[in-house]
Amino acid sequence: MKHYLQFTDLTADEYAYLFERAAIIKKKFKSYEKYHPLADRTLAMIFEKASTRTRVSFEAGMYQLGGSVVHLTTGDSQLGRAEPIEDSAKVISRMTDLVMIRTFEQTKIERFAAHSRVPVINGLTNEYHPCQILADIFTYIEHRGSIAGKTVAWVGDGNNMANTWVQAAALLGFKVNVSTPRGYEIDEKLASGAQGVSASSYQFYSNPLEACKGADLVTTDVWTSMGYEAENEARKKAFADWCVDAEMMAAAKPDALFMHCLPAHRGEEVEAEVIDGPQSVVWDEAENRMHVQKALMEYLLLGRVE
Repeated sequence: MKHYLQFTDLTADEYAYLFERAAIIKKKFKSYEKYHPLADRTLAMIFEKASTRTRVSFEAGMYQLGGSVVHLTTGDSQLGRAEPIEDSAKVISRMTDLVMIRTFEQTKIERFAAHSRVPVINGLTNEYHPCQILADIFTYIEHRGSIAGKTVAWVGDGNNMANTWVQAAALLGFKVNVSTPRGYEIDEKLASGAQGVSASSYQFYSNPLEACKGADLVTTDVWTSMGYEAENEARKKAFADWCVDAEMMAAAKPDALFMHCLPAHRGEEVEAEVIDGPQSVVWDEAENRMHVQKALMEYLLLGRVE
């Protein structure tokens, strides 16, 4: 049994397989071809942090694979009434086949997984967001081919997305140029995971424009992630120069793509002309959350499908 708690939980070979499966599964979806490999399987979705894309992508995806879904929040379960995480894990995993959790500290999902009888998927934690990076890389492959040897520019907060991009770069052989304001750098210990951060996979730039020079992909996220709302005004001041604009995109390669995991605040972390412009693939990126997660759920439950 495998869990998917951070990007380093799978190997480069497993990712190659998942990207191939995601393309096949997406083609079936676009062709209205019924595909129900997970019939009679149940996914439990546990949300301590609310989400539009995570809920819709997992729920619709599981139904499309023939399975069913149980949706839980802290307000309608014992998770919000001080039941130990370990006890919840033992119970929920006896009644379902797969669990997706979107929560705060990574330690919570790790404790749950340690006592679960079924695979657990990280739908987002403060530290990592592996399903989003899975979708982002798949989207890049769709538009530009292999990401190996390419350069990704991360402009903004050194958050869970940035941590996961650095993990992915070390594992899949590309480079990340990270630019954050002082005081909001990535935590290299978190980003390294099991792979370690090497000079060949990660470089820091104090100037976001320099980070974007020659990049194949420019990507960002909101300045204030969920759970950090009290810091919003301070962050707006600190991040004022980290708005992805036309000048940054012009510094990147002519065919560079722009991505954002959404929701986006136009005029803050990205200008409208960029996110709504011809280099932006954010809508494909959002849809692909569903397709890569379908491939992931199929793999965790059935292994490799011929």
